[in-house]
Amino acid sequence: MHCRESINILDFLKTRSESGLIALDVQKECAASFGVSIREVENMILRSGFLPARYQRNRKTFTIDDQYRLFKSSVAVIGCGGLGGYLIEELARVGVGTIKAVDPDLFEEHNLNRQILSSTVNIGKPKVEIAMARAAVTNPSVNLIPLCLPFKQETGGDVLQDVQVVADALDSIHTRLTLALACHNLKIPLVHGSVGGWYGQVSVQQQGDDCLIKLFDGRADKGAELELGNPSFTPAVIASLQSAEICKLLTGKDSALRNKLLAVDLYNMKFTVLNL
Repeated sequence: MHCRESINILDFLKTRSESGLIALDVQKECAASFGVSIREVENMILRSGFLPARYQRNRKTFTIDDQYRLFKSSVAVIGCGGLGGYLIEELARVGVGTIKAVDPDLFEEHNLNRQILSSTVNIGKPKVEIAMARAAVTNPSVNLIPLCLPFKQETGGDVLQDVQVVADALDSIHTRLTLALACHNLKIPLVHGSVGGWYGQVSVQQQGDDCLIKLFDGRADKGAELELGNPSFTPAVIASLQSAEICKLLTGKDSALRNKLLAVDLYNMKFTVLNL
């Protein structure tokens, strides 16, 4: 974008802002008038100290600088099922600018009870393609990159390139260990979540840590989910806890779960933090 064009866009936005907020209709008008994308307009808004109106309920939680850091960030969500669908939904709504959605699977009927991206019309369709379509209508400023492939050691470096934080939404302990090793070697923070029945857990492995490698190493490939199944509410709760930790990391705040495991028991409403 040329300097003169940027000045013209900024002048356009200034005259249409209300209490520092820029409405979506104004963003659309600006994009059409200047031949740029909604994403480019949002970048200009946040960089100039304004706030897209869609984020006005964020501003008691995040500063405009925080919001801009979220917009400039990239998160990889590995697995787009129960946990991953909610992660993508929440990260897109909060304003994370780039999301890599990684999953080789198609939606099946048994996904309908808990996976927010699934629907009766999406059965048989790739999860990452539905994730991209959902993000486009939820927040058009988000760049969702669909990668319809399994996470593997030999391709992990390419998948995680230019990513600030990785979200573990997998259902395989073997693949989780592969992911934890890749993040450790690449020095990328990893926010782990897993669910089974009424129960779930969340943990954070930051740069240089190996807590999740130790947690997963030597364990059977399938965890509690295989035995207990999953209702609709457990993935939503655990993904929300993961999203909170991801947003803290992206905005430079300390994680409360670094080298710790938060064990969640929704049946008895108990939350226990263990050291790893």
